Amino acid sequence: MRILMRFDGDPSEPHWVAVNDGVMGGRSRGVFALVDGTLAFTGVLSLANNGGFSSVRTLGRSFDLTNVTALVLRVRGDGRAYEMRMKTDATVRGIAVSYGAAFEASAQWTDVRVPLDQLRPSVRGTALDGPPFDPSRVREVGLLIADHREGPFSLAVDWIGVE
Repeated sequence: MRILMRFDGDPSEPHWVAVNDGVMGGRSRGVFALVDGTLAFTGVLSLANNGGFSSVRTLGRSFDLTNVTALVLRVRGDGRAYEMRMKTDATVRGIAVSYGAAFEASAQWTDVRVPLDQLRPSVRGTALDGPPFDPSRVREVGLLIADHREGPFSLAVDWIGVE
């Protein structure tokens, strides 16, 4: 395994942004911060106004994951279900396709393995039959919570690696 991302403030690390369901009228609030060498993703999920998701994602950096079989994340959370997400340049009707796989984050630091062959394509939360995931063209890596449960959430990520 090799480390793909650390959260220690190194300027060569990718820039992260938060994207919440407010883009479609929802009321969820999620933010991130670099805290003691970890990415802290916290907030409150709301189902009001057909909302129900919060996410953080990288910007401005591409990743060639050719010959990678899985992402490995060292996480500590709140027992809720999260999703590892990636985007390539694939689109459907001009809308970017996301590829995701779920994982749970317990209250103890845990290494979570997300095999790339388990990533499933979707557009705006709707599952698709394709297009297939191209690991050589990853344009965005992210984390999402959309478990249909209102209330606070908290996920800490120590690092993201590849194997």
